Amino acid sequence: MARPASSIARLAPFVLFLVFVLAACGSAGTALVGEDRAADGDQVGAPDEGTAGGDGFAEEPDTAEPGGPSGGEPLAAPIEQRIIKTGEITLEVESVAETLGRVRALTAELNGYVGGSQAGTLEESATLTLRIPAAAFDTMLARLHELDVEVIAEATREQDVTGQVVDLEARVDNLRASEASYRELVARAEEVEDILAVQSRLDQVRGEIEQLQAQLDALEGQAALSTLTITLIPRDEPIETQAATWDPGGQLDRALASLVGIGQGLFDGLIWFAIVWLPILGVLAVIVLVLLRGVLEVRRRMPPPGARPAATSRDESAA
Repeated sequence: MARPASSIARLAPFVLFLVFVLAACGSAGTALVGEDRAADGDQVGAPDEGTAGGDGFAEEPDTAEPGGPSGGEPLAAPIEQRIIKTGEITLEVESVAETLGRVRALTAELNGYVGGSQAGTLEESATLTLRIPAAAFDTMLARLHELDVEVIAEATREQDVTGQVVDLEARVDNLRASEASYRELVARAEEVEDILAVQSRLDQVRGEIEQLQAQLDALEGQAALSTLTITLIPRDEPIETQAATWDPGGQLDRALASLVGIGQGLFDGLIWFAIVWLPILGVLAVIVLVLLRGVLEVRRRMPPPGARPAATSRDESAA
């Protein structure tokens, strides 16, 4: 029981040091925000003593220094907006193969690349998935419209992920600060138990950093390179129609062909009837004849309906 107590006692200073470091970071950030807000409030709410009269004298205005309106710390840089652009467009073209080559060349010209393609033969439809810099997305669409194509369908979408990127960056920064604190604790620890405990927590923090960094990189990549899916379909050729002309010879040939076809059909039907249906009908006819003969034989043997009662009446009269 004494060993766990000693381990806890040895670990306690490091835990207290970690809590102190995190609290100091949080209080420092809060103090900086409070000072900035207080400074802004003083600049907005303080009266101009030079014009108000105050104590009867005016102070010389402060000379503004580069980097800010009041000569203090420079203003924070504006947050860069991250927008994910995606789109699909279907084009009807004269030659799928030729248009494919022109689209690939145009993509390379705009510093993009083909992320995927699907095509059959050169005259069938083809699909390309392009990754283009976000700044060149609208230019790519405009250049496609300038080709000798007909736009069948077009759709574009924009998704603002600025808030997600800022949140992920803040979480990664906080975790990196915690990682640095844990590294310092590991460096100062002397007991094996203390080192293992802090190292376990350090590994967890590193895993969280890698996970969040992967999400951040994915969003940054999608915002930097827009996705455009292009479908190319061949243009249908017009069907030429010719005026119908009277052709007696052709009509005669078609009539004879129809007659021959009808004769062949009748002959085929007779063959099927003789081979398939005739034996079946013969068996059925034999069964019917046997049944009829049996019924007639039974009826022949049966006495007439009035014969028995007549004989009985003659016996009664003789008695």
